[in-house]
Amino acid sequence: MKVIDKIALALIIIGAINWGLIGIFNFNLVDTIFGTMSIISRIIYILVGISGLWCIKELFSTRD
Repeated sequence: MKVIDKIALALIIIGAINWGLIGIFNFNLVDTIFGTMSIISRIIYILVGISGLWCIKELFSTRD
């Protein structure tokens, strides 16, 4: 696994945990730490989205 794949996976995990907190407790951890829709929060959301797109290639990977 390449470094970029590990970074993308870590960001996806962060995003998944945040969505789980939103769904269960109505608590947005990213907004709590960095402020509601602050520039840093928006950058994190963008990076998580890009990471999700990046990892789509893993679905079609032929590696074992």
